[in-house]
Amino acid sequence: MKNKLFLFTFGLLLMLQQGVAQKNSITVEDIWQDYKFTGKSVPGFNFLKDGKHYTRLENNTIKKYDLVSGKFVDNLFSATEIDAAANFPEKFNSYTFNEDESKILLETAKESIYRRSSKANYYIWDKAQKSLTELSKDGKQSYATFSPDADKVAYVFENNLYVKDIKSGQTTQITNDGKFNHIINGGADWVYEEEFSFAKAFHWSPDGKKIAFMRFDETEVKEFTMTKFKGGLYPEYETFKYPKVGEKNAVVSIHIYDIATKKTVTAETGEETDIYFPRIKWTQNPKQLCIFRMNRHQNELELLLADADNGKTDLLLKEKNKYYIDIDDDLTFLKDGKCFIWTSEQSGFNHIYLYNMKGKKEKQLTSGNYDVSKFFGVNEDTKQVYYKSSETSPLEENIYTVNLKGKNKQRLTKGGGTHNAQFSSTFDYFVNSHSTINSPASYVVRDNKGATVRVIENNATLAKIQEAYDVNPVEFFQFETSEKVKLNGWMLKPANFNPNRQYPVFMTLYGGPGSQQVKDSWKGQNYWWFQMLAQQGYVVACVDNRGTGARGEEFKKMTYQELGKYETIDQIEAAKYLGGLPYTDASRIGIFGWSYGGFMSSLCLLKGNDVFKAAIAVAPVTSWRWYDSIYTERYMRTEAENPDGYKNNSPVYFADQLKGHYLLVHGGGDDNVHYQQSAEMMNALIDANKQFDVYTYHNRNHGIYGGTTRMHLYNKMTNFLNEKLKGDAVNYNALQKP
Repeated sequence: MKNKLFLFTFGLLLMLQQGVAQKNSITVEDIWQDYKFTGKSVPGFNFLKDGKHYTRLENNTIKKYDLVSGKFVDNLFSATEIDAAANFPEKFNSYTFNEDESKILLETAKESIYRRSSKANYYIWDKAQKSLTELSKDGKQSYATFSPDADKVAYVFENNLYVKDIKSGQTTQITNDGKFNHIINGGADWVYEEEFSFAKAFHWSPDGKKIAFMRFDETEVKEFTMTKFKGGLYPEYETFKYPKVGEKNAVVSIHIYDIATKKTVTAETGEETDIYFPRIKWTQNPKQLCIFRMNRHQNELELLLADADNGKTDLLLKEKNKYYIDIDDDLTFLKDGKCFIWTSEQSGFNHIYLYNMKGKKEKQLTSGNYDVSKFFGVNEDTKQVYYKSSETSPLEENIYTVNLKGKNKQRLTKGGGTHNAQFSSTFDYFVNSHSTINSPASYVVRDNKGATVRVIENNATLAKIQEAYDVNPVEFFQFETSEKVKLNGWMLKPANFNPNRQYPVFMTLYGGPGSQQVKDSWKGQNYWWFQMLAQQGYVVACVDNRGTGARGEEFKKMTYQELGKYETIDQIEAAKYLGGLPYTDASRIGIFGWSYGGFMSSLCLLKGNDVFKAAIAVAPVTSWRWYDSIYTERYMRTEAENPDGYKNNSPVYFADQLKGHYLLVHGGGDDNVHYQQSAEMMNALIDANKQFDVYTYHNRNHGIYGGTTRMHLYNKMTNFLNEKLKGDAVNYNALQKP
């Protein structure tokens, strides 16, 4: 009887233990099918001009809330209340207010084109008249934008720029030469959209009397074609203009249209056309347009002031850099018309400066051996500038304010981690999002002194899930390379960690210029995949190599003209450091990266073939000669100028050095890093008689998502790691004779 009781008790305990283990085991399906671990986010706040209220789109209704209390105030628009005769689809994607908030522009049936471009049907809601007007019946439009007085809306349709007078209903076609794959008016071409981060290429003057727009002549730009498989007898083909390294870019010109006279003038930007115009922006003077003019090497930038009546230009500011200049949106002209705010790396770190309208530097508002990572804006009434920086540590970001004299700096957020902010229109309040590498984002309303007003969301439910699944904390570390470079990293140890065991190592990276993966911030869905791998017995680690951000210009730009060289050296040394720890197995180290990270994981496996046993490369660049002109030439110049830089650090040239296991993944509909990159890598591997695994996701773009795609991909990657790093997979490349 005692034996039976013992066996029953032992069996019950075993069943309970197994049940707990099963309950607490993370699966790919949990992450990418059921989205069990997705935290709550707070959508961007559409602040109203009074600075005390915001609006939100909920169930096709624009609701108004009090920012301080969070209480509902009013419905500003509801699709269900629109008369059926108005032909409104009831569901809309987004909305924008005009300057005085008397009208709302509603976007419906949105279709994405590339990363930032889209087209949609637009409607205009007049709050006072309770009337709804369709912008155009000719087809979907792009980038519809109110004039400051809201009497008109400008938009792009079939590569031409239009303006509609709301009162009269009359539409004026501003340009007439727009043509697909030839001329674009008011919208950016593919490479500007991707690399200069904008799609809308027109702007109303402050008084609403003129429109400045960019014209892209891409007639001479070579085309790229993607094949789409959609179930038809024959595949479909998508052809678009894509300038690659050293090839012709679109010829861009700047124009200013006068609403009253219906005349267009062209800004005088010089005879050279093989240059870039990464931004145009009106000053506070409605007759003065600021134009960014940059050389093709992207190491000289000029700010030109154009006369809106005749197009003549004068130089406002010029910057040169021995490497390259990053473009951002931090140019702000002050309302007094006398000064502007500008960010620059001229000191070796990114900081905020005050200049007058003669181009003379008045004051450096921030200084020190740290980077300002974002400029939020300026409250001109209180003379306060708001920004975030990594002053406390390259791993952290906090919110600060300083006055226009560069004095009385205050830190508005406390504690470690990463802070971000969205300020109200009057800068009286901001919504502070904050996360750490071990805790998901919380969202708190604060006043402009940093005091807590109310908590919107703290993701307490997700924190409880972390406890239920008994996740391990991610730990930061730092080590010094053989070249005396200190590199930052994070590590996740296996579940039930035993320091006397030796675990396989899984490294993840990105590593591209100015990027940062080793940062005290939440990693989203990948956090749970890393935790899952730790549960399965991996040491998971990430190291930021030279070339990454938040450590000043020299650290970031030292990879200039040699992308991949120093990054690979650093990652190989990181792998050796990790493999030298007493609880890791140096013979079982794998590495994974996506995009630039795929470029890096490929290089690491090939150049570090005595260190890495396996690598996963998703959507990798395998030779910079096949990537776009703006990005690649910014860091590498052209192949003709820098042949060694291209050849010495492109994976496709080192295929014969493959010894480990290689999984190559690419989306067949990737308009960014073309499938060509992986296809050419496959050719090189086959020519070298190397075995590898390949997964193609047809029709999927650079993000490789949609439906069950992500779950499918992460299952494949997990199985590959378990087979190659933990299993007894035959390594044919290692058996191959040299």
